[in-house]
Amino acid sequence: MFKFFVIPGHDRRLIPEGRLSGPMPWVIAIMIFLTVLATAAGLAMTRAMGDVSDELSSRATVQIIEANPQTRSSQAQAAARQLRAMPLINEVRVLPPAEIKALIEPWLGTQDLEDDIPLPALIDVKMVRAATDAEYQSLRSALQSTAPGARIEPSSGYIAPVFSLVRSFQWIAFGLVTLLALATGAAVIISARSALNTHTETIAVVHLLGGTDQQISRLFQRRIALDALLGGLIGLIGGAVIIWLISGQLSALGSGLVQSVGLDWWSWLIIAVIPILGMFLAMVTAKLTVIGALKKIL
Repeated sequence: MFKFFVIPGHDRRLIPEGRLSGPMPWVIAIMIFLTVLATAAGLAMTRAMGDVSDELSSRATVQIIEANPQTRSSQAQAAARQLRAMPLINEVRVLPPAEIKALIEPWLGTQDLEDDIPLPALIDVKMVRAATDAEYQSLRSALQSTAPGARIEPSSGYIAPVFSLVRSFQWIAFGLVTLLALATGAAVIISARSALNTHTETIAVVHLLGGTDQQISRLFQRRIALDALLGGLIGLIGGAVIIWLISGQLSALGSGLVQSVGLDWWSWLIIAVIPILGMFLAMVTAKLTVIGALKKIL
């Protein structure tokens, strides 16, 4: 593979174009830069959805709806004791009234609404694993004797609309990667045809000296592959810097779903391979373009 990129001196004289001298490497750099950002966004959202889904799939919220505050409090404590005795339950925490008021404050304001609107008692439940629908129904039935107004809901249900939105962004990100790959191939086709038009006389002489279409296409293929690799590395470095800056800002927010947005080692490995994939795409596209054009003009 390394020998493929070692261009002999006489080949370089046949196509005397210097590195990074034309627009091709810079176009590839821009494409790879955008591809790196789109790929990183898609992978980060995939990881965030996985982490949050794993965390919420084993959690549930128990609501005890009762108008009488004393009855509501006693039912909450009894339900908590009953839940702790179940083998499926790992942790149980009864939310204090002050924490419940803080949760509804962004929607209902800071005024005291307890006299007008009885707030339910909330119990945060963490299970040893994700429960099935049948197990949730069994928990509801078991709590009816202790707290008739109890409702138990999976925590994942509350954030389902967010998951749907993030999944849409995922498809958009990976769709952009596909479009950028097509745009990169189009740029390579334009560059290869431009190089062919520039060196038409040289190609004719090489043919007269016995050169084959494969030998001629290899000259352009190696040149374009090197330009694509250099441009890809530039785009990768630029994209990695932007990702690093954005990651630092997201980490500083310290917010649940946002804080989980990040890249692990295999995501960085995929991103690092993007310039190599771009180079192979340029090589294949250049070869097909040059050989197809040579069959028409010679």
